[in-house]
Amino acid sequence: MTPEDPLSRLTLIKAVLGPILRLMFRPRVEGAENIPGDGAVILAGNHLTFIDSMILPLVCDRPVYFIGKDEYVTGKGLKGRAMAWFFTGCGMIPVDRDGANGGVAALMTGRRVLEEGKIFGIYPEGTRSPDGRLYRGRTGIARLTLMTGAPVVPFAVIGTDKLQPGGAGLPRPGRVTLRFGEPMEFSRYEGMDRDRYVLRAVTDSVMTEVMRLSGQEYVDMYATKAKAA
Repeated sequence: MTPEDPLSRLTLIKAVLGPILRLMFRPRVEGAENIPGDGAVILAGNHLTFIDSMILPLVCDRPVYFIGKDEYVTGKGLKGRAMAWFFTGCGMIPVDRDGANGGVAALMTGRRVLEEGKIFGIYPEGTRSPDGRLYRGRTGIARLTLMTGAPVVPFAVIGTDKLQPGGAGLPRPGRVTLRFGEPMEFSRYEGMDRDRYVLRAVTDSVMTEVMRLSGQEYVDMYATKAKAA
């Protein structure tokens, strides 16, 4: 690996910023043994604030790849280059999710990551929770597990909304808990990744586990609709 390889950058980020982030957030990790040591895995969890995606790679032994807004890596000047280096080094894959084919691009990116035997992190709600509650999951998570056969490990991030209210501004120090559930597999639905009833059933099963792990109140509505109301 060279210094520009994402894996070497992640090692450097963990070495330099890891102790600082651990001191700030004092992460308590439960169930990390549920993450398989090799092979394709989907990590699916709730999304409270911006810092969720910084803490998740920090506490996982294996690199975690996830989709992020391309605006995080297209900034100008020194600050823009530094942000691009940091976020891609943490495993973020920039995708224009607001474009006409944004959803398809995100899905195909996740599929490619899984077919390479890596970990793909996803927030099925599709956006940050506007009020700390858990919202209805989008079926992209079901499509991914049925297309690739990768197991789903549900997880919950607890406490980040208290450290970064509203998901904006600099977070304050405090304790964060990450709780990982047992792997879920859906091989019984093999070949049914175009059946909308199956996709909804699989997605709801995952979200039920996320709700159990997080203790959040569940809202049977998409978070984007709640934000627009």
